[in-house]
Amino acid sequence: MNSAAWSRRTALATAALMASLAPAHAQRAAKAAKAAATASRVDLTDSLALRKIFDEALLRGQSYENLRYLTGTIGARLSGSPQAQQAVEWGKLTMEKAGFDRVYLQEVMVPHWVRGSKERGEIVGNKGKEIKVALCALGGSVGTNGKLKAGVVEVRSFDELRKLPEAAVKGKFVFFNRPFDDALIEPGTAYGRAGDQRRSGAIEAAKRGAVGALVRSLTSARDDNPHTGNMSYDPAVTKVPAAALSTLAADQLSLLLKANPGLEFELQMECQTLPDEKSYNVVGEIKGSKYPEQIITVGGHLDSWDLGQGAHDDGTGVVQSMEAVRLLRATGFRPERTVRAVLFMNEENGNRGGIEYARLAALNKETHIAAIESDGGGFTPRGFNVESEPAIMAKMAVWGPLLQPYHANSLTAGHGGTDIGPLKEAVKPKALIGYDGDSQRYFDIHHTAADTFDKVNKRELELGGASMASLIYLLSKYGL
Repeated sequence: MNSAAWSRRTALATAALMASLAPAHAQRAAKAAKAAATASRVDLTDSLALRKIFDEALLRGQSYENLRYLTGTIGARLSGSPQAQQAVEWGKLTMEKAGFDRVYLQEVMVPHWVRGSKERGEIVGNKGKEIKVALCALGGSVGTNGKLKAGVVEVRSFDELRKLPEAAVKGKFVFFNRPFDDALIEPGTAYGRAGDQRRSGAIEAAKRGAVGALVRSLTSARDDNPHTGNMSYDPAVTKVPAAALSTLAADQLSLLLKANPGLEFELQMECQTLPDEKSYNVVGEIKGSKYPEQIITVGGHLDSWDLGQGAHDDGTGVVQSMEAVRLLRATGFRPERTVRAVLFMNEENGNRGGIEYARLAALNKETHIAAIESDGGGFTPRGFNVESEPAIMAKMAVWGPLLQPYHANSLTAGHGGTDIGPLKEAVKPKALIGYDGDSQRYFDIHHTAADTFDKVNKRELELGGASMASLIYLLSKYGL
C-alpha cells in the first residue's frame, strides 16, 4: 500500500473512532480527518500528474531532436554571429509550433567578438627547437598583431605573481598554471576557485609589465582540448593577449620550464572585437488560468562559444526549457500561474540578455514568483539549487517525496543561474532555482571543441526536462 492510501485510511479510521465521542468533539475530529484525507488525495493527484509528465518525456519527448537540429544544422552560436541570429529564428518558430499562447522577441545589443584564423602557439627552446602546443584564445582577448615571442614565468596565483621582482615578469608571458582541486566533490566548486586566472589573468599580468597571459584550461581532464571562456580587461591597464593552454600543453610547458627557465613562447592570434550587434531574447509563454499576473520563468542561454556545437553549454538548457512548457500542455495541465520559457542571448560573454530581461520585467512592474535556469549540461537529474529564504526552502522541501522517484529531489541552497540572476534585484522573485544534473563529466568538455551533440544522452536529457516541468507544475499549483 502506498503512503497516500495509508494516510487516507488512517484519517478515515480516526474519524470513525471520534464519532463515538461527544458530538462537538466528533464534528471537529471528522473535519480534521476529512482535511487530512483531502490532503492525501492532493498528494496522489500530484504524484499521478508527475508520472504523466515523465511518461510523455520518455516516450514522446522532443528535447533530443530539437537539440540535434540546433547543434547540427545551426552549430556554434557566439553572440553577434549569423548562427546566433539563426538560433533566434529557430527558437521562435519552435515555440510557435509547440502551441505557446504568445511568442515574442526582446531586442538586446550584444558584444561581437570574433576568433579569426586558428591560433598558433609554440614552445621555443635554447637551440630554437619548436614544440607546437594546443591552445585557443580566451573570449574577448585582443590579438597579437602578428607573432609574439617572449620568455615565460610560471605562477599558481595572483599573490605569487605580485611577489615576483619586476625583472622576472616584465616583457614575458605570465603562465597561470593553477589546476583544478580534484579533492572537491563538486567540480563546479573547483571551476569557481580556479576561474580568476582566466577572468583576470591578463589584467594582473599587464600590471606587472607582461606581454601576455597563458592560462591552464579550467578542467581536471588531461587532454589536448583547450577550454575557452570569457576574460576581461581594465580600462586603466594595457590590454595584452590571453590564451588558454590544454592541460597536456600546460603540463608540458611547466616541465620544460623547470629544465630550461630561459625558454620562450611564440603566440599568434588574430581575434578582435567588432561593434555591438543587435540580437534578441526569445520568449514564449502560457498564460496562467487563475493568477496570470504571477510569472514563473524557465530558461537557458541560446548563445554558445564557437569551438564546438554548444550542446551541453547550453543547447541542452534551451531545449529543456522549451520542452518543460510543452510537457505541461501535452499532459493536459493548464498552469494556474503564467509560465515563460526564455532563451537568453549572450550569457557567455556579457549576460546582456539576462540583464535586459530583468530590466523589462521591472519596467513593466511584473510579479515573478520564481525563475528556473538550466545551464549545467543535460546530465542525469539530481534536483535543484535554490537561492531563497529558509521558509521558502522549507516549503519546497515538502515536494521532495514527489520528485524522489525520479531522483530529482535534492533541493539545496545554491546558485540559481547567471541569466536569471539580474531578476533578484529587479523584481525580487521568491526563489531563483538552478537545475542540478550530475556534473562530474561536464567540465571535461565545457567550452571546448568536444561539446558536441554526440556527448548528450537522450534519456538523461529528457529526464531533465521532465524534472523541470514537474517543479513548474508544483510552483504553478501551489505558489510560494
